[in-house]
Amino acid sequence: MTSHHKFSLRSLLLGSALALLPIAFAPAALAETVLDRGNVDDPESMDPHRTSTMAEGNLMRDLFLGLTAHDAAARTIPGAAESWEVSEDGKTYTFHLRADGRWSDGSPVTAEDFVYSWRRVVTPETAAEYAYMLAPVVNAEDITAGKKKPEELGISAKDKLTLVVTLNAPTPYFLDMLSHQSTYPVKRENVEAFGADFTKPGHLVSNGAYKLAGFVPNDHITLEKNPEFYDVANVAIDKVNYYPTADNAAAVKRFEAGELDVNRDFPTEQTADLKAKFGDEVRVGPILATYYYGFKTDKAPWDNPRLRQAISMLIDRDFLAKKVWQDTMLPAYSFVPPGIEGYTARAPEYAEKAQIDREDEAEKILTELGYGPSSPLKMEIRFNTSDNNSNTAVAIQEMLRPFGIEVSLVNADTKSHYGLLEAKGNYDVARAAWYADYVDPENFLALCKTGTGNNYTQYSNSEYDGLLSKAAAAEPAERLKLLSDAEEIGVARDLCVMPLMYYSYHNLVSAKVGGWQENVMDIHPSRFLTLK
Repeated sequence: MTSHHKFSLRSLLLGSALALLPIAFAPAALAETVLDRGNVDDPESMDPHRTSTMAEGNLMRDLFLGLTAHDAAARTIPGAAESWEVSEDGKTYTFHLRADGRWSDGSPVTAEDFVYSWRRVVTPETAAEYAYMLAPVVNAEDITAGKKKPEELGISAKDKLTLVVTLNAPTPYFLDMLSHQSTYPVKRENVEAFGADFTKPGHLVSNGAYKLAGFVPNDHITLEKNPEFYDVANVAIDKVNYYPTADNAAAVKRFEAGELDVNRDFPTEQTADLKAKFGDEVRVGPILATYYYGFKTDKAPWDNPRLRQAISMLIDRDFLAKKVWQDTMLPAYSFVPPGIEGYTARAPEYAEKAQIDREDEAEKILTELGYGPSSPLKMEIRFNTSDNNSNTAVAIQEMLRPFGIEVSLVNADTKSHYGLLEAKGNYDVARAAWYADYVDPENFLALCKTGTGNNYTQYSNSEYDGLLSKAAAAEPAERLKLLSDAEEIGVARDLCVMPLMYYSYHNLVSAKVGGWQENVMDIHPSRFLTLK
């Protein structure tokens, strides 16, 4: 820049130094930290009370805050409640909300927000997949069944910051459960003002570390740091972009190109090559989750438990885990995965037999039921699109073919696939998975309870339901025994679901990402992550 003014050497040097200051310091002050996360697929909903998939859970965990929360290692920590007391009989919880708890619009989060939200969850009209999560709360099940009014739910606001919850019986997992999105608060004024549109960018008000800034379907969802969050000073990442990455192979290429900092899942047949290429950026380890197929148990011929058992015996789970999934999974015969202290999982007797002996036994059952190469059984397997799911379905198709079972395969995007299951639509066999919401066998076994929102197979057995009810009111040791007995009936005998493999997590995590802690829940809230 040309100037007609005269400067002394001292003033010129001083001016030059000052001119350099913005250049030296502006990047640190102005640079925005952006984390790009692969998230399997788009959410079916951004309403926390209507979500059910893992991809939705990741988003909800960033946007909202329950009474409790998960830390970087998936341990339960205080969330919207900074403290609580439990009565001597274990049935009454008194929560003290944070005085500095705020919604993203700056208004205070109150006890009444939780009263409204929990009533909304159990109200039949909400059709919440996870309404059963609040079953331990007094009158919750009767409200969901339409027998009582939402106002009779065992929750009340003692004052603006004090919430009282009354349970039917002592519930050891209750505090852990409160970190789940089904228990998150939503702001009543926004729900009532915008109706179904309250979840859209510009409308959605949240109380977590981030707020919703943008949503381009099939492209990306953008979250921005919530300046009203009580712990915003310790949130390092300013913006998080979530990308749908059902195409695992394409996601790997995006990760290699630096377009993704994190991606959940990768084609397992590439495991060795990926480890050679990315080293420690490939993360594989045990997780409390089960990969399963479900028969439509209220539809002939799949309503016959003997037929379900025969098909189960023909599926070589060792081959699936070792060859298809390249030793990144373990063969599964119980629904509840290993790793829950004090619980004995129950598997069918054939789990201990050689595969060839299982096949002989299965063939006899099929013959007795009138099926075989000359009178084939036609079976359709539905699955949500991914390389690993496709490879699994093709392998099972080949396993069943020699026994006169003609398998056709139908794949759909995750939203459409789970939309069909949640609507109790028509199918023969469908792929699904369950990741623990909290560390307790009940979290898995509740999926087979009559009327449960996530009971995709429509299994119903009064004996099974009775054991779960007895367990809910039992002492800890007896409770675990009753849950194990329920699994013996519902899973090992009746195959309310057909467990195939126990998951490991398969993550790609850039070396730039700090704060990522492996854990058996595979939970990694963005608020605890950093970018180097």
